Amino acid sequence: MLSIQTALDQATERLSTSSESAALDAEVLLCLTLQKQRSHLRAWPDKMLDAPQTEAFWAVVAKRQQGQPIAYITGIREFWSRDFKVSPAVLIPRPDTEVLIEHALRLLPINQPCKIIDLGTGSGIISVTLAAERLLSEVTATDISETALAIAQSNAKQHCVDHIQFYISDWFSQVPEGLFDLVVSNPPYIAENNPHLLDGDLRFEPQSALIALDNGLKDIQTLVEQSRSRLHIGGHLLIEHGYNQQDAVQNIFQHFAYKNIQTYIDLSGQPRVTYGQWHS
Repeated sequence: MLSIQTALDQATERLSTSSESAALDAEVLLCLTLQKQRSHLRAWPDKMLDAPQTEAFWAVVAKRQQGQPIAYITGIREFWSRDFKVSPAVLIPRPDTEVLIEHALRLLPINQPCKIIDLGTGSGIISVTLAAERLLSEVTATDISETALAIAQSNAKQHCVDHIQFYISDWFSQVPEGLFDLVVSNPPYIAENNPHLLDGDLRFEPQSALIALDNGLKDIQTLVEQSRSRLHIGGHLLIEHGYNQQDAVQNIFQHFAYKNIQTYIDLSGQPRVTYGQWHS
Protein backbone atom coordinates (compact mmCIF):
# COMPACT_ATOMS: atom_id res chain seq x y z
CA MET A 1 0.00 0.00 0.00
CA LEU A 2 1.07 3.55 -0.74
CA SER A 3 0.52 6.73 1.17
CA ILE A 4 -0.81 9.80 -0.63
CA GLN A 5 2.61 11.44 -0.53
CA THR A 6 4.44 8.35 -1.76
CA ALA A 7 1.96 7.94 -4.59
CA LEU A 8 2.46 11.56 -5.60
CA ASP A 9 6.24 11.26 -5.47
CA GLN A 10 6.29 8.07 -7.58
CA ALA A 11 3.80 9.46 -10.09
CA THR A 12 5.78 12.68 -10.45
CA GLU A 13 8.89 10.65 -11.22
CA ARG A 14 7.04 8.52 -13.78
CA LEU A 15 5.59 11.59 -15.49
CA SER A 16 8.75 13.68 -15.48
CA THR A 17 9.81 12.50 -18.95
CA SER A 18 6.41 13.03 -20.60
CA SER A 19 5.04 16.17 -18.92
CA GLU A 20 6.40 19.63 -18.14
CA SER A 21 4.02 19.80 -15.16
CA ALA A 22 4.58 16.34 -13.69
CA ALA A 23 3.94 17.24 -10.05
CA LEU A 24 0.76 19.15 -10.83
CA ASP A 25 -0.45 16.36 -13.13
CA ALA A 26 0.13 13.81 -10.38
CA GLU A 27 -1.95 15.86 -7.93
CA VAL A 28 -4.79 16.37 -10.42
CA LEU A 29 -4.90 12.68 -11.27
CA LEU A 30 -4.86 11.60 -7.64
CA CYS A 31 -7.67 14.05 -6.88
CA LEU A 32 -9.60 12.51 -9.77
CA THR A 33 -8.99 9.03 -8.41
CA LEU A 34 -9.97 9.88 -4.84
CA GLN A 35 -12.69 12.38 -5.80
CA LYS A 36 -11.12 14.88 -3.41
CA GLN A 37 -9.79 18.43 -3.61
CA ARG A 38 -6.05 19.15 -3.68
CA SER A 39 -6.32 20.49 -0.12
CA HIS A 40 -7.13 16.92 0.98
CA LEU A 41 -3.78 15.70 -0.37
CA ARG A 42 -1.91 18.31 1.63
CA ALA A 43 -3.93 17.72 4.80
CA TRP A 44 -3.55 13.91 4.74
CA PRO A 45 -0.17 13.07 3.12
CA ASP A 46 0.25 9.91 5.21
CA LYS A 47 -3.20 8.48 4.48
CA MET A 48 -2.95 5.12 2.75
CA LEU A 49 -4.55 4.30 -0.59
CA ASP A 50 -6.43 1.02 -0.77
CA ALA A 51 -5.81 -1.48 -3.58
CA PRO A 52 -8.63 -0.31 -5.92
CA GLN A 53 -7.56 3.32 -5.50
CA THR A 54 -3.94 2.45 -6.22
CA GLU A 55 -4.87 0.49 -9.33
CA ALA A 56 -7.12 3.27 -10.61
CA PHE A 57 -4.46 5.89 -9.97
CA TRP A 58 -1.74 4.06 -11.91
CA ALA A 59 -4.19 3.53 -14.76
CA VAL A 60 -4.75 7.27 -15.24
CA VAL A 61 -1.04 7.97 -14.73
CA ALA A 62 -0.33 5.53 -17.57
CA LYS A 63 -2.72 7.45 -19.83
CA ARG A 64 -0.86 10.66 -19.08
CA GLN A 65 2.48 8.94 -19.72
CA GLN A 66 1.15 8.11 -23.19
CA GLY A 67 0.58 11.81 -23.76
CA GLN A 68 -3.17 11.93 -23.31
CA PRO A 69 -4.20 15.47 -22.26
CA ILE A 70 -5.17 15.98 -18.64
CA ALA A 71 -8.42 17.60 -19.76
CA TYR A 72 -9.48 14.46 -21.64
CA ILE A 73 -8.53 12.19 -18.74
CA THR A 74 -10.47 14.24 -16.20
CA GLY A 75 -13.22 15.27 -18.62
CA ILE A 76 -13.10 18.85 -17.30
CA ARG A 77 -11.32 22.09 -18.20
CA GLU A 78 -11.76 25.50 -16.59
CA PHE A 79 -12.58 28.50 -18.77
CA TRP A 80 -13.55 32.01 -17.64
CA SER A 81 -13.81 30.71 -14.05
CA ARG A 82 -16.29 27.98 -15.00
CA ASP A 83 -15.71 24.23 -15.38
CA PHE A 84 -16.64 22.82 -18.79
CA LYS A 85 -17.08 19.20 -19.76
CA VAL A 86 -14.76 18.12 -22.56
CA SER A 87 -14.02 14.94 -24.49
CA PRO A 88 -11.84 13.97 -27.48
CA ALA A 89 -14.77 15.10 -29.66
CA VAL A 90 -14.00 18.77 -28.89
CA LEU A 91 -10.99 21.03 -28.64
CA ILE A 92 -9.51 21.60 -25.21
CA PRO A 93 -10.36 25.14 -24.01
CA ARG A 94 -7.33 27.40 -23.87
CA PRO A 95 -6.69 30.71 -22.10
CA ASP A 96 -6.03 32.40 -25.47
CA THR A 97 -9.75 32.21 -26.27
CA GLU A 98 -10.54 34.33 -23.21
CA VAL A 99 -9.21 37.27 -25.26
CA LEU A 100 -12.14 36.77 -27.63
CA ILE A 101 -14.57 36.72 -24.70
CA GLU A 102 -13.03 39.87 -23.22
CA HIS A 103 -13.49 41.88 -26.40
CA ALA A 104 -16.91 40.43 -27.16
CA LEU A 105 -18.18 41.56 -23.76
CA ARG A 106 -16.83 45.06 -24.38
CA LEU A 107 -19.03 45.24 -27.47
CA LEU A 108 -22.19 44.10 -25.64
CA PRO A 109 -23.71 46.42 -23.00
CA ILE A 110 -24.82 44.34 -20.04
CA ASN A 111 -28.28 45.94 -19.87
CA GLN A 112 -29.24 45.70 -23.56
CA PRO A 113 -30.72 42.80 -25.56
CA CYS A 114 -28.51 41.48 -28.36
CA LYS A 115 -28.27 38.60 -30.80
CA ILE A 116 -25.07 36.55 -30.88
CA ILE A 117 -24.00 33.55 -32.93
CA ASP A 118 -21.03 31.29 -32.13
CA LEU A 119 -20.02 29.30 -35.21
CA GLY A 120 -18.25 26.01 -34.52
CA THR A 121 -19.08 26.09 -30.83
CA GLY A 122 -17.34 22.82 -29.87
CA SER A 123 -17.68 22.38 -26.11
CA GLY A 124 -19.65 25.63 -25.95
CA ILE A 125 -17.11 27.68 -24.01
CA ILE A 126 -17.77 30.80 -26.09
CA SER A 127 -21.54 30.55 -26.46
CA VAL A 128 -22.18 29.48 -22.87
CA THR A 129 -19.83 32.10 -21.42
CA LEU A 130 -21.34 34.94 -23.45
CA ALA A 131 -24.86 33.80 -22.60
CA ALA A 132 -23.99 33.58 -18.90
CA GLU A 133 -22.38 37.03 -18.90
CA ARG A 134 -25.11 38.71 -20.97
CA LEU A 135 -28.43 37.47 -19.63
CA LEU A 136 -30.50 39.60 -22.04
CA SER A 137 -28.82 38.07 -25.09
CA GLU A 138 -30.29 35.63 -27.60
CA VAL A 139 -27.50 33.23 -28.47
CA THR A 140 -27.22 30.79 -31.35
CA ALA A 141 -24.54 28.08 -31.39
CA THR A 142 -23.65 25.79 -34.28
CA ASP A 143 -21.36 22.86 -34.89
CA ILE A 144 -21.07 20.35 -37.69
CA SER A 145 -20.44 17.61 -35.10
CA GLU A 146 -23.50 16.21 -33.38
CA THR A 147 -21.30 14.82 -30.59
CA ALA A 148 -19.69 18.20 -29.97
CA LEU A 149 -23.06 19.93 -29.95
CA ALA A 150 -24.34 17.50 -27.32
CA ILE A 151 -21.38 18.41 -25.09
CA ALA A 152 -22.12 22.12 -25.58
CA GLN A 153 -25.76 21.55 -24.67
CA SER A 154 -24.69 19.68 -21.54
CA ASN A 155 -22.42 22.56 -20.54
CA ALA A 156 -25.23 25.05 -21.08
CA LYS A 157 -27.47 23.01 -18.80
CA GLN A 158 -24.73 22.65 -16.19
CA HIS A 159 -24.32 26.44 -16.05
CA CYS A 160 -28.07 27.11 -16.05
CA VAL A 161 -28.02 28.91 -19.38
CA ASP A 162 -31.30 28.43 -21.22
CA HIS A 163 -31.21 31.20 -23.85
CA ILE A 164 -29.06 29.39 -26.44
CA GLN A 165 -30.45 27.76 -29.59
CA PHE A 166 -28.26 24.93 -30.89
CA TYR A 167 -28.06 23.84 -34.54
CA ILE A 168 -26.12 21.11 -36.31
CA SER A 169 -24.82 23.25 -39.12
CA ASP A 170 -21.86 23.78 -41.43
CA TRP A 171 -21.32 27.40 -40.41
CA PHE A 172 -24.51 29.32 -41.33
CA SER A 173 -26.01 26.68 -43.63
CA GLN A 174 -28.74 25.41 -41.28
CA VAL A 175 -29.22 28.58 -39.23
CA PRO A 176 -32.69 30.14 -39.65
CA GLU A 177 -32.85 33.51 -41.36
CA GLY A 178 -32.11 36.55 -39.24
CA LEU A 179 -29.43 39.08 -38.45
CA PHE A 180 -27.00 39.18 -35.56
CA ASP A 181 -25.28 41.91 -33.60
CA LEU A 182 -22.19 39.78 -33.05
CA VAL A 183 -20.67 36.83 -34.88
CA VAL A 184 -17.87 34.99 -33.07
CA SER A 185 -15.85 31.93 -33.95
CA ASN A 186 -12.74 29.96 -33.07
CA PRO A 187 -12.55 28.05 -36.38
CA PRO A 188 -9.94 25.58 -37.66
CA TYR A 189 -6.86 27.61 -38.64
CA ILE A 190 -3.85 25.28 -38.61
CA ALA A 191 -2.29 24.38 -41.96
CA GLU A 192 -2.29 20.71 -42.95
CA ASN A 193 1.51 20.46 -42.95
CA ASN A 194 2.09 22.25 -39.63
CA PRO A 195 4.58 20.14 -37.63
CA HIS A 196 2.96 21.20 -34.33
CA LEU A 197 0.06 18.87 -35.16
CA LEU A 198 2.39 16.06 -34.08
CA ASP A 199 3.14 17.64 -30.71
CA GLY A 200 1.51 17.64 -27.29
CA ASP A 201 -2.24 17.81 -26.88
CA LEU A 202 -2.83 18.52 -30.59
CA ARG A 203 -2.10 14.86 -31.35
CA PHE A 204 -5.27 13.87 -29.51
CA GLU A 205 -7.65 16.67 -30.50
CA PRO A 206 -10.19 16.38 -33.37
CA GLN A 207 -8.37 17.18 -36.61
CA SER A 208 -11.54 18.59 -38.17
CA ALA A 209 -11.55 21.33 -35.52
CA LEU A 210 -7.86 22.14 -36.03
CA ILE A 211 -6.98 21.93 -39.72
CA ALA A 212 -8.07 24.22 -42.54
CA LEU A 213 -7.07 24.31 -46.20
CA ASP A 214 -5.31 27.22 -47.92
CA ASN A 215 -2.56 27.42 -45.32
CA GLY A 216 -5.10 27.42 -42.51
CA LEU A 217 -7.20 30.29 -43.88
CA LYS A 218 -10.02 28.56 -45.77
CA ASP A 219 -12.60 28.50 -42.98
CA ILE A 220 -11.72 32.00 -41.81
CA GLN A 221 -12.32 33.32 -45.32
CA THR A 222 -15.64 31.48 -45.53
CA LEU A 223 -16.79 32.91 -42.21
CA VAL A 224 -15.76 36.46 -43.04
CA GLU A 225 -17.53 36.27 -46.39
CA GLN A 226 -20.73 34.63 -45.12
CA SER A 227 -21.06 36.86 -42.05
CA ARG A 228 -21.69 39.92 -44.24
CA SER A 229 -25.22 38.79 -44.98
CA ARG A 230 -25.98 37.82 -41.38
CA LEU A 231 -24.81 40.94 -39.55
CA HIS A 232 -26.84 44.04 -38.79
CA ILE A 233 -25.37 47.24 -40.18
CA GLY A 234 -22.81 48.18 -37.55
CA GLY A 235 -22.60 44.56 -36.39
CA HIS A 236 -19.39 42.99 -35.14
CA LEU A 237 -17.25 40.02 -36.19
CA LEU A 238 -14.58 38.46 -33.95
CA ILE A 239 -12.48 35.53 -35.15
CA GLU A 240 -9.66 33.71 -33.35
CA HIS A 241 -6.67 32.72 -35.48
CA GLY A 242 -3.05 31.66 -35.38
CA TYR A 243 -0.33 33.89 -33.94
CA ASN A 244 1.30 34.23 -37.39
CA GLN A 245 -1.89 34.94 -39.38
CA GLN A 246 -2.60 38.55 -38.41
CA ASP A 247 -1.72 40.12 -41.76
CA ALA A 248 -3.48 37.45 -43.81
CA VAL A 249 -6.65 37.62 -41.71
CA GLN A 250 -6.73 41.42 -41.78
CA ASN A 251 -6.39 41.25 -45.58
CA ILE A 252 -9.41 38.94 -45.73
CA PHE A 253 -11.47 41.35 -43.61
CA GLN A 254 -10.40 44.23 -45.86
CA HIS A 255 -11.17 42.29 -49.03
CA PHE A 256 -14.76 41.76 -47.86
CA ALA A 257 -15.16 45.45 -46.96
CA TYR A 258 -15.20 45.33 -43.16
CA LYS A 259 -14.30 48.52 -41.33
CA ASN A 260 -12.49 49.40 -38.09
CA ILE A 261 -10.35 46.27 -38.40
CA GLN A 262 -8.18 45.53 -35.37
CA THR A 263 -6.22 42.56 -34.05
CA TYR A 264 -5.95 41.85 -30.33
CA ILE A 265 -3.08 40.09 -28.58
CA ASP A 266 -3.39 37.06 -26.32
CA LEU A 267 -1.95 36.50 -22.85
CA SER A 268 1.43 35.64 -24.38
CA GLY A 269 1.55 38.86 -26.37
CA GLN A 270 0.75 37.16 -29.68
CA PRO A 271 -1.82 38.39 -32.25
CA ARG A 272 -4.83 36.12 -31.63
CA VAL A 273 -8.24 37.66 -32.41
CA THR A 274 -9.21 39.92 -35.31
CA TYR A 275 -12.21 42.25 -35.25
CA GLY A 276 -14.16 43.93 -38.02
CA GLN A 277 -17.38 45.92 -38.22
CA TRP A 278 -19.91 45.57 -41.02
CA HIS A 279 -21.14 48.85 -42.54
CA SER A 280 -22.19 48.15 -46.14
